Amino acid sequence: MPLHINTPLLESRPLSLAGGRSIWLKMDALQPPGSFKIRGIGAACEHHATGGKRRFVSSSGGNAGIAVAYAGHRLGIPVSVFVPETATELAKSLIRQEGAEVIVHGASWQEANERAMSALDTDTAFIHPFDDPLLWTGHATMIDEVVAEGLSFDAVAVSVGGGGLMSGVVEGLARNGLAHIPIVAVETEGAASLAASIKAGERIQLPAITSIATSLGARMVSERAFEVTQNSAVDSVVVSDRTAVEACLRFVDDHRVLVEPACGATLALAYGHAGALARFERVLMIVCGGATASLAQLQAWHAA
Repeated sequence: MPLHINTPLLESRPLSLAGGRSIWLKMDALQPPGSFKIRGIGAACEHHATGGKRRFVSSSGGNAGIAVAYAGHRLGIPVSVFVPETATELAKSLIRQEGAEVIVHGASWQEANERAMSALDTDTAFIHPFDDPLLWTGHATMIDEVVAEGLSFDAVAVSVGGGGLMSGVVEGLARNGLAHIPIVAVETEGAASLAASIKAGERIQLPAITSIATSLGARMVSERAFEVTQNSAVDSVVVSDRTAVEACLRFVDDHRVLVEPACGATLALAYGHAGALARFERVLMIVCGGATASLAQLQAWHAA
């Protein structure tokens, strides 16, 4: 039985009016652990549990770790999550809430990931937060669900960190005969490794993550994500932290759902960057969610 749920698909009147076109929302913020991550991570954890693994190890700035902890709890398998020093106290508490062990190591996800890799043994499955075909196949189910509801759309807007969500969306489009549909890939300033890579024509590693959207904090996107930009129609858009935070706060008022800036980056296309959507009539936005920022934190960022 899948660990994720089939999430609502709804047309947003507030975002449609703000963006000047029909905006549909795939509400993966409503997944039990708070983000889309459980789709792919749940699939990967079930795969490894069936294969006899008796422990899960992951590295995460927050949401992937929460998803692994949730999956481990549901499957009765112990979990250790290695998080960077930038991980919020809320993120760490949510991981521990599911009974998982939290180990803080390094200034960025890369350092935490290296430490996690050194903690593996033959009984342990490593659950990557974004770079694993098992994850992409799991994430692709969101497109399956949209297509099953009969919605036609001419673009998909997604937030990009390491590129796992975008890779899943591409797989979902392809297996539903929609490989021609363009993707609008959104990042925040200070975490825009995909935009830098597209500009350079090769994968670029950022020297550091300076965005508050730490869930987008992969200094280098996966090879698969970069490959997508070379083989599919991808529009890259970069928004400011402030714009992402403002979008989160407006979304709370408009839809009574709290998301973090990593998700707000995509919502900001409708609220303040409608030009990036000008050539599309009906846009599917993946409301990827994120549980690592509280309303008080969003308000503090906005006031700063």
